[in-house]
Amino acid sequence: MTEVSEKPQGALKEFLKTSLPAVVDLSSQPLVWLYEAFLISQVSIAALGGVGLAFQFIIVTFTAVLTFVIGSSLIINRHLGRDDSWAANHILGQSMMLGIGLACVIGFIWYAGAPLFFRIINESEPIGIVSGIQSGIQYLRTIAYFAPIIIVCYIALGIIRGSGDTHFALIINLVIIGINVFLAPFLIFGPWFSGREVVGLALAKGIAFSVGLLLTAILLRSRKCRLFLSMREMTTPKWESVKLLFKTGFPTTVEHLTQSSGLLIVSLYVARLNVVVLATHQILLLLQAVMSMFYQGLGVGSMTIIGKDVGAEDHRRAERTAKVAGLVTLLIVLIIVLIISSCSSAILQAFTDDQDVLDLGKKVIIIFAVIQIPKALNAVLSGNLRGAGELKWLMWLTITVVLIFEVSASWAVVFLFLEYQFKLAGIWLMNGCDEAARSLFNYVRFRNGKWKFKNV
Repeated sequence: MTEVSEKPQGALKEFLKTSLPAVVDLSSQPLVWLYEAFLISQVSIAALGGVGLAFQFIIVTFTAVLTFVIGSSLIINRHLGRDDSWAANHILGQSMMLGIGLACVIGFIWYAGAPLFFRIINESEPIGIVSGIQSGIQYLRTIAYFAPIIIVCYIALGIIRGSGDTHFALIINLVIIGINVFLAPFLIFGPWFSGREVVGLALAKGIAFSVGLLLTAILLRSRKCRLFLSMREMTTPKWESVKLLFKTGFPTTVEHLTQSSGLLIVSLYVARLNVVVLATHQILLLLQAVMSMFYQGLGVGSMTIIGKDVGAEDHRRAERTAKVAGLVTLLIVLIIVLIISSCSSAILQAFTDDQDVLDLGKKVIIIFAVIQIPKALNAVLSGNLRGAGELKWLMWLTITVVLIFEVSASWAVVFLFLEYQFKLAGIWLMNGCDEAARSLFNYVRFRNGKWKFKNV
């Protein structure tokens, strides 16, 4: 009888205990992106557009590491649900070993691919202002030097967060953010990089993550968290474990790669219009990044708990967690929509005083606010299904919906149907259709219960 009476309260308490630190942790990083965007916008609108496009390129290539973050987190939670800490630590070591190699490859892609990526943007177009393109290349090439450090730190913190130690991940991330926020204005506006301010922006981030990686390594060797990083497991590859990691994490990598590629393609569509539309779009994308990470924190909470519940074969508890997560998320996102709608002018003015950008932003931000409802719900529904092992379902659904709405419908909006003043609003409306379709199908998928028979 005691177990029955504690069920709702226990599920809510555990979800909030796991998800709230993850919410603060994940949403704090995009807040730094907003802070950086504000700083670089003081240099020029062209620099903001160039760095924004560079950031989109980084996101597309960065998704490869999700194979090790999501794949290992799902497997580790299964093992922790069965109280098998040795197997969990083994998966951690194998993930870090593979992540180090991948990080070096991605760093090379960022450095070598920067000129090729920006060559896609025709310099005869308005966004093709030389300073904007050069700013993007400078930022991307500078951040490439720190790629191994940034990516390995991201993988390690992601696994720590995914295993349920969200408070440790939060503390380390706040240290990284504090260093970055402190250094960025000095390196951007100081005399060291006059004319190359974006180099200072990238250096601040690289230095901050270097400290963060050191703290993460100390934590994983201290035995104070659920996981322990064994040097033997990290330096001794085992084919079966590597194969399992790729098999488990690859669908999530494809899912996020598809999603980020869709956003990048839409940004390239927008870049063919003019610098005002692109700058406005980049501001909304940065705001969306903050909101997305906030929702992802809630999704991490549900994924972690449901993953352990499924590992312990407690499906009723997993369903209860999913219900609580959905209700909490709906309440939070309604508050967010109200705030964005009532403070739209102040939000836009925090980034720029360019009147053209402000006027265009005011026409779009209400649509942007309403989109947050399906986006938040989809983040948690995806977290539920990810924790339950429905990774291939999420992958194929994302591929289908992105191709329909982000790639095809947005192209039609930009190049065929709408007048200039409505094009950006149409693009964000297509983004809302994308999120609404996925949230609906993911809800139906979780309700039908097929995930109860999935094995990882």
